[in-house]
Amino acid sequence: MTEKLLLYGGALQQAGAVRMKGEQRATQSDFMEMEQARGISISATVMSFDYNKLHVNILDTPGHQDFSEDTYRALAAADNAVMLLDAAKGLEPQTRKLFEVCRMRSLPLFTFVNKMDRPALSPYEIMDQIEQEFGLETFPVLFPIGDGERFKGVLDRMNNVVHLFDRGDRKSKAEVEQVPMSDLDTLRERIDDEELFEKLLEDQELLGELISPLDMERVMKGEQSPLFFGSAMTNFGVQLFLDKFCEMGTKPSGRLAKRKEEGKGKKAKEDANDGDDEADELISPDHGEFSGFVFKTQANLDPKHRDRLAYIRIVSGSFQKGMKVGHSRSKPGKKYNLAQAQTLFGSDRESVEVAYPGDVIGINNPGNFAIGDTLFTGNEKIAFPGIPSFSPEKFAYIRNPNPSSYKSFQKGIEQLLAEGAVQALRQRNDDGGGPLILAAVGQLQFEVVQARLKSEYNVDSDLEPIGYTLARWADGGWDAVDKADAAGKLFGIMIVQDRWGRPVLLFRNDWKAASVGEDEKYLELKPWSKPPMFE
Repeated sequence: MTEKLLLYGGALQQAGAVRMKGEQRATQSDFMEMEQARGISISATVMSFDYNKLHVNILDTPGHQDFSEDTYRALAAADNAVMLLDAAKGLEPQTRKLFEVCRMRSLPLFTFVNKMDRPALSPYEIMDQIEQEFGLETFPVLFPIGDGERFKGVLDRMNNVVHLFDRGDRKSKAEVEQVPMSDLDTLRERIDDEELFEKLLEDQELLGELISPLDMERVMKGEQSPLFFGSAMTNFGVQLFLDKFCEMGTKPSGRLAKRKEEGKGKKAKEDANDGDDEADELISPDHGEFSGFVFKTQANLDPKHRDRLAYIRIVSGSFQKGMKVGHSRSKPGKKYNLAQAQTLFGSDRESVEVAYPGDVIGINNPGNFAIGDTLFTGNEKIAFPGIPSFSPEKFAYIRNPNPSSYKSFQKGIEQLLAEGAVQALRQRNDDGGGPLILAAVGQLQFEVVQARLKSEYNVDSDLEPIGYTLARWADGGWDAVDKADAAGKLFGIMIVQDRWGRPVLLFRNDWKAASVGEDEKYLELKPWSKPPMFE
């Protein structure tokens, strides 16, 4: 789908496929070797293009549930979300999980039902699934005419025009014929299927009577979703969707943040420890000073140079090449020179001099910038809320079997952890010398880490699974954990710490976690955790 949006946006001359066959070329968004080998997206990528006097940034996210954390981080930088459904399968488990992420972010949600060129569920059945599962009302904007081999095109309900498609080259733009609904004789002739023609007339009348009107205020609140049907593989309905999305989607919005004066010495220390980390002020795009946050880091985009990039979503002001910025977790007065920045198109990059709110830029990252960090100009320190980490469900010790490759192994682990490929846990008070525990949402994350260690750093690794199935952060702190442990309440529970030194409890099942959380409320157990806004 991403490739076809890029094709119609003019950014590509020919669209590719994730899993290549014959003469197909690789996708621009799924460029990693493992992505192309498995036919899935593993990491979120950024693609930008200009279309109809608008600048469009696509954050292409993994659809596999094992990589939902990467999707959440990308959604933190987005202003709109597109939910892609399989017309034959409807809502899948990972779709449900990702929808909850969109709801947490309060994003306007557009729904595209893909693969209508194959046998599909009834459009009404898909609409019912969305409403019953998510409590989300849909408004069909593009409604399908047939499915599978009989898929003829779509009805644009906003203009009462039928768009009929010619099945041509899958890599190029589709040929489209437009026929107004008022021209029934031409429609009957062009559809050339009496059953589908009668069904189209029936659907038009039924939808007009039963479906509530499109209300963009409700769409912006996440209460209603514009619904589109089409086929990315055969280019049916993709350009229509892009046109409608550009008309309906919201422009770059502001973000809530916490502001503090850049004090020094004793005052800075007092401010950092005041315990008030609630974002309470809206930083709008027209705010005079530059601000932005890191939502993703990536190592080895160019394997020849072993580079590292931090992806910045600009919230306010403008980026100027060579500008000096403050950093939410650095000492007061510390400035970083952004001497170089790039616009991103998958693994391709191009130098940029100026960028504006809503833009995503990549800056060189020698290790100073982490996911969730805020960069800013001005005399006030700004921090946007950190991007949460969610409860992992798989745990394993990772070890280096070859002492001679110690440095390469450590470098690889450090950089992959910085990307958020997996989470890292250690025993309490371990400053880095003890065994490292990797924590992941799904098994595929472990496989990706091991594959990248081998391909990008040329080191082997051994994994030893640990028999726990979920984690809970103890917001009550170490004193609360010690109290529960001394009382024998944490028997069979593994006590570890996260990268910030905060207590994390590992449980073998949901029942035990719920029982401890209910009986020992002072532990304040949470299934997610945000990094500190300031240090």
